[in-house]
Amino acid sequence: MAKYTNKLAQETSPYLLQHAHNPVDWYPWGDEALNKAKQEDKPLLVSIGYAACHWCHVMEKESFENEETAAIMNEYFINIKIDREERPDLDHIYMDAIQAMTGSGGWPLNVFLTPDGRPFYGGTYFPPRAIHNRPSWTDVLAGVANAWAEKRSDIDAQATNLTGYINQSNAFGQQALEGDINIYELFSKEKADTMFANIMSTADKQEGGFGNAPKFPQTFTIGYLLRYYHQTKNEQALQQACLSLDKMIQGGLYDHLGGGFARYSTDREWLVPHFEKMLYDNALLVMALCDAWQLTQKPLYKQAVEETLAFVERELYCRNSLPTGWGEAGFYSALDADSEGVEGKFYVWDKAEIEQVLQADAALFCEFYDVTEGGNWEHKNILNIRKPLEAFALEKNISEGSLQELLQQCREKLLQQRENRIRPLLDDKILLGWNALMNCAYSKAYSTFGNSRYEQVARENMDFIWERFTRDGLNFFHTYKKNVARYPAFLDDYAYLIQALILLQEISGNADYLYKAKSLTEWVMERFSEEETGYFFYTNKDQQDVIVRKKEVYDGAIPSGNAIMAFNLQYIGVVFDLSGWRERAIKMCAGLQQAVHRYPGSFGVWATMILSIVGGVAEIAIIGKDADAVRRELLQQFIPFRVVQSASAANNDLPLLANKPSSPDTQIYLCKNYQCSAPVNKVSDLIRLLKNV
Repeated sequence: MAKYTNKLAQETSPYLLQHAHNPVDWYPWGDEALNKAKQEDKPLLVSIGYAACHWCHVMEKESFENEETAAIMNEYFINIKIDREERPDLDHIYMDAIQAMTGSGGWPLNVFLTPDGRPFYGGTYFPPRAIHNRPSWTDVLAGVANAWAEKRSDIDAQATNLTGYINQSNAFGQQALEGDINIYELFSKEKADTMFANIMSTADKQEGGFGNAPKFPQTFTIGYLLRYYHQTKNEQALQQACLSLDKMIQGGLYDHLGGGFARYSTDREWLVPHFEKMLYDNALLVMALCDAWQLTQKPLYKQAVEETLAFVERELYCRNSLPTGWGEAGFYSALDADSEGVEGKFYVWDKAEIEQVLQADAALFCEFYDVTEGGNWEHKNILNIRKPLEAFALEKNISEGSLQELLQQCREKLLQQRENRIRPLLDDKILLGWNALMNCAYSKAYSTFGNSRYEQVARENMDFIWERFTRDGLNFFHTYKKNVARYPAFLDDYAYLIQALILLQEISGNADYLYKAKSLTEWVMERFSEEETGYFFYTNKDQQDVIVRKKEVYDGAIPSGNAIMAFNLQYIGVVFDLSGWRERAIKMCAGLQQAVHRYPGSFGVWATMILSIVGGVAEIAIIGKDADAVRRELLQQFIPFRVVQSASAANNDLPLLANKPSSPDTQIYLCKNYQCSAPVNKVSDLIRLLKNV
């Protein structure tokens, strides 16, 4: 048997550890591998994926576990494995290269680099044998090795061209703006209407969502529609947003037994998910559902939030996974799509199995959740709802309450039965940015529903972040596991963390969170800024191991760090009266506005940020002995574009809370540019004032 040297066993990433026993000479990304490539004059073969990636598992089994294939890789290449969630900066760079070469991307991402890190060839999944116009992995290896030996000048030219392309793509959609920005011209109601029309041109008005299969949740687009409805009262916007959420909750994308959402649907009807569950998706969906509940009071949305957060605490919360129940209050990253090597096996059912567990209640349950003898997917059943509960109850002549109670009992029995199955792999690394997003979700859920448990989890998680991800409150790390924090934090990490601090301040009234948010914003401006444009690089200025400093502006599966920084600058600029910060946020939106107007589905957070400029940001101050109670009542309302501060007495360090006279009653002030209208005592009166603005 050939001798090989696999260097992944000491890594903490579950994805890298999955490959630690391959007969491939895998290295983690770092100086050892890069220097070896230079010394031996070999190309780098970089393979990027993540622990919950189905096709990553497939390619590992077919190729990376095959000794003959591994021998070719080891002879001709220096092989590097990267967890895209640990090193999203490298993933962004090399994904750009693959998309430029092939027109598409995905994972596993397999890219060939010169020893100095420049890409020259690659693709995504390659099969063990050529099929469907896709070359085999061994053919690719042979072709690249041959080209490296005989066509080095061509490879060098390709690498130079691709690196130049990646650099140029940094400026996509960004306009250079000269002179003063005319806010009223760039950010008009007509532009908001255009974004709405462009969103609706891609909307699926029967099955919800946007575009064709595969369908992703697109929570940022839903968020825009909810806010656009709030500003304009356009019923079509609310209808499409709610239809999308309803269909996702009723479909197989949602786990009807355990709560929580899968990553995306492979079909138009949301029936067949890609079964992996990601922390960030569930955070973003919880926030969208809270918004929708505030506007509609629809019980389905509250139920989905409660069940999803219960799932998060049961299966992704580090504290609850430890034997004592008292541990570090971080959130794990994801659950795999596969168990026992089969995608979705943990989640699907045979009808006979359900009948055995539920006995007399099985027939009703199966009819409600679309369970049949032949199954609705690969001879198995994915639980999904074809008829809303109200309509089904009416048809069966059962009260809605009785039906809800019966179904709840059935779900609990089946969930208990499901616990006996072999579970999907848990990706147990703890990522700063994703934790901050879930922290935002918990704050939002507390605002909306007033459940003190949600505030407690948000506070504990923030304490954990401060204790484990930083030593000085400014230099943060990106990932943490087993007492080890690694890799300098990226822009997204800081942006989401600042946003989480802002929301924690809102729900707690604790201004310390705001001061931390301000210090971190100053840090980001110093370390990540591109001064001439006002945007931010993805990596900090001291990071040396990337060939390009990327600027990410798309709102993809997670929000663009630049878009969230625009929100942060706007909010903190109001709180501390920093006009330069507010102007920078506007400049960032102005530079992208043409691209956002045309493609709001790809820039959903930016679109919402622009909508806030169109409608203006309400400044709300609550001062008095009952500030906590009034704040809790206020935060239950859907007031999307606002800065909220509260205190028991005036605070002259914070402009919105400064110079307010004391009063026996708690006073609520509505202000604009720190000019406040006469205070009111009731939240209902404030809502009336807001409607008249």
